[in-house]
Amino acid sequence: MMINTAVPLSHYSQMIQFARETIKKHGIKGYILGHAGDGNLHLIVAGNFEDPDFMKRLNQTNEERVLFALSVGGTAMGEHGVGMGKQKFMRKEHGESLRLMKQIKQLLDPNEILNPGKIFPEEVQGYECARGLAISVVI
Repeated sequence: MMINTAVPLSHYSQMIQFARETIKKHGIKGYILGHAGDGNLHLIVAGNFEDPDFMKRLNQTNEERVLFALSVGGTAMGEHGVGMGKQKFMRKEHGESLRLMKQIKQLLDPNEILNPGKIFPEEVQGYECARGLAISVVI
C-alpha cells in the first residue's frame, strides 16, 4: 500500500522527518521515498491489511501525514489523485470550490463512468450541475 502527499519544497525535509516520526509512533513498517524536485513523498507500507489494529494505526498515520501536509500548504493528493482513501480530506483542502469541481466533472462526464464515487466526498456526491454553466478548457 502507498500513502502519498506533497508539500512545498521549503517544507520537504520537515515532511520526511514527520513521516519518520509518525510511522515509528504507530509501529508501521514502511519505506519513505519520493521526488524532492516536486515535493511528493510516498510511504510504501507492508503489513497485515486484514488486521483491524494494523489498519487503525495505518489510517492514523495517513491522516496525520495528510493534515501535516495541508498545514504547510501542501496537498493530500500528490500525484496519485484522490481515491477513496483521500475523499474525507477534500473539503478541508478545497472548501467550497468542491461544488465547482463537481460541476466540471459532470460537464465532462455526464454519465459518471470515469471513477464513479472515487473523487468527491459524500456530501458533494448528490450535487447537481447548474444548467447553462459554460467552461473554457485550455489545452
